[in-house]
Amino acid sequence: MSAVLPEAEAPESADLLAVTEDVWMALLGDDGVLLPRAVPPGSPFDATAWSAATTISGGWHGVVTVELDEVLARRLTTRMLALPAEEEASDSDVADAVGELVNMVGGNVKSLMPGPSVLSLPAVAAGRAAFSSDSALACRLDLVWQDAPVRVSVHVPQEGPR
Repeated sequence: MSAVLPEAEAPESADLLAVTEDVWMALLGDDGVLLPRAVPPGSPFDATAWSAATTISGGWHGVVTVELDEVLARRLTTRMLALPAEEEASDSDVADAVGELVNMVGGNVKSLMPGPSVLSLPAVAAGRAAFSSDSALACRLDLVWQDAPVRVSVHVPQEGPR
């Protein structure tokens, strides 16, 4: 995606989906088809998740997060690092892979928004990402890959994007 969105906006769900699908396909090839998952608004993500967040700051401010179910995070890591099927991914490998995933999605979101902006290093956790009380959800995708849940979100400062 090359079009820059207007300054006062956060990315739309369709734009976030497009960049997420592009990243997923780049990492996984033909096996990278993400499907929509019906989740009621406000529903928490699975407790046994891995999450990562990266902050965009500069011409536009926001936080991009990716949350993955435990099984999916390990499966994705195995694929990304081309580990043998019998080798289990270590926690540090999973942290690296999930961090790289959010970095790639975040970088693509950054390219859609007014700049110049910079992308922070990813923060990765075994568990759910926490947000400060001054952030608001701008858009969220609930997806599924190989029967496992994936959530990609964009949060902006409460007063809106800057």
